[in-house]
Amino acid sequence: MIPRTFLTTSALLILATSAYAQKPLTYFDQAAYVTCREAQAMSPDARKTLAGYLAEHAAQRRGLTVPNDDRGTQIAYLVRGGCTLAPDAYLFTVIDRAIQAESAKLPKR
Repeated sequence: MIPRTFLTTSALLILATSAYAQKPLTYFDQAAYVTCREAQAMSPDARKTLAGYLAEHAAQRRGLTVPNDDRGTQIAYLVRGGCTLAPDAYLFTVIDRAIQAESAKLPKR
């Protein structure tokens, strides 16, 4: 028989995890440690907000901007591919590497 405290703890953990996956993160120190797998569990709007925030932060650090045209779309494709290959990688790392790979094509700040 499974102890009642284990079931209660498991239920709380599941609720906390699902609330965490739906909560849009706004602070870099929290957002930097979200993995691709955790981002995929988020709602589409929360995931786009998080990815946009991290992309802006990474681009700003490198003195670049991410435009809303084909260059930005190419970065999104690279991020999607990187997260497909390594779902346990941190989303920020994947985004930063994609921006670094496309840095020659991105406008400077």
